[in-house]
Amino acid sequence: MAGRSYGKLDRMRSAYSVETVRTAERELMARLPEGALMQRAAAGLAAACADLLGRVYGSRVVLLVGSGDNGGDALFAGARLARRGAGVTAVLLAPERAHAAGLAALRRAGGRAVGVGEAVGAGGVEELVERADLVVDGIVGIGGKGGLRPDAVPLAAAAERSRGAVVAVDLPSGVDVDTGEVRGAAVRADLTVTFGTHKPGLLIDPAREYAGSVRLVDIGLELPVEPELEALQHVDVARLLPVPRAESDKYRRGVVGIAAGSARYPGAAVLAVAGALRGGAGAVRYVGPAADAVIARFPETLVSDQGPKHAGRVQAWVVGPGAGDDAATVGEVLAAEVPVLIDADGLRLADAGVVRGRRAPTLMTPHAGEAAALLGVERGEVEGARLAAVRELAGRYGATVLLKGSTTLVADSGGGAVRVNPTGTSWLATAGSGDVLSGLAGSLLAAGLSAVDAGSAGAYVHGLAGRLAAEGAPVGAHDVAAAIPEAWRNVLG
Repeated sequence: MAGRSYGKLDRMRSAYSVETVRTAERELMARLPEGALMQRAAAGLAAACADLLGRVYGSRVVLLVGSGDNGGDALFAGARLARRGAGVTAVLLAPERAHAAGLAALRRAGGRAVGVGEAVGAGGVEELVERADLVVDGIVGIGGKGGLRPDAVPLAAAAERSRGAVVAVDLPSGVDVDTGEVRGAAVRADLTVTFGTHKPGLLIDPAREYAGSVRLVDIGLELPVEPELEALQHVDVARLLPVPRAESDKYRRGVVGIAAGSARYPGAAVLAVAGALRGGAGAVRYVGPAADAVIARFPETLVSDQGPKHAGRVQAWVVGPGAGDDAATVGEVLAAEVPVLIDADGLRLADAGVVRGRRAPTLMTPHAGEAAALLGVERGEVEGARLAAVRELAGRYGATVLLKGSTTLVADSGGGAVRVNPTGTSWLATAGSGDVLSGLAGSLLAAGLSAVDAGSAGAYVHGLAGRLAAEGAPVGAHDVAAAIPEAWRNVLG
């Protein structure tokens, strides 16, 4: 297909916890000569740095070196760059605990090392960092918690002021690798070179914002089949999207019911129907007070004013967008023995016990504010700990939960890998965009996808549609809905 293409990668990105990564590293190191694993990591790191520099010879490289293995990776990579003619200086935060072999290798290659408090010019080490062509962050490894220590904070600030690029070793120092939380000062990188596998914090905000671009270096780790986190790619989503067969009719393709809108918010119904019509189901039924607005925009919609029970056969329901205080309709939909997607006002009106007691799949799609209300916490707590919040909601409600926002996460009540959507764009932060997503994901539910797959594939296509519609400029929710067919073709193309 000619045209724009976004996000095409060969395979799913998987992310593993610190404990899992360390276990895999220990098992691999037991089979390798001493130091071989660090050399693999350093070689990949040095190659990424060289690519970023373009011209290595004569460049000025500053390594920020802590006491752990990340500091050793940085020192060995710095030695490789020094042998290619770069001027490399290591700033040691704990000179007595710096990786001895890495430090010796750097000095043999012509590099130098200074302590964080040493006088190296009028501006000290901070000026050294600011004038570098490349700054390598090897301060803290994957076990770091709770932000940077006070002596490292000025170096992180200098790196942010630096005229050169900042490369983080494995992850930006100061972020929580397992949760994506940032509880204090942290390094902001332009590129993160991570080893063996992605880590959750590299895929989840707010830590993701600190990582910049991420480059994965294969060092030979053998990891479990089940990751902590996974990010679908084009090929994964293409396998999930429903494609009609020769014998398909509108009922075999699935019928999705939309119970949405109110006298005050008729547009929510229109936008949910817009997403549903483009989501793969064979037909869309609408019930609610916005029937005239829906038919005026989408005459192919099947409308009813008799309520969900008498709307006709459906394979899935979407309830809640713009519903106001219509708790009766929400309750009627939740009583149906088909998959149900609950969004917006439906989340506020749904009885938690009823949701937990449903036998058919339930997909809840809150944004951070709605999730906070459901959990009884402040919005900032959800935004700062998105992974914990989505898991808590899924467990508490016995449902699949799609937590919308800067990083969209999908968690199942039964546990397993949480899915993170890689296609989103900040332009999707516009009124009605979530209604479009609800219709789209609900249509996928009606077409036969599981709640996890419907949420994941829906978020992926929706995010891609947002990118295609925006192209760097403001868009409305109707523009996003109109771009869904192009996004769908992009995935399948």
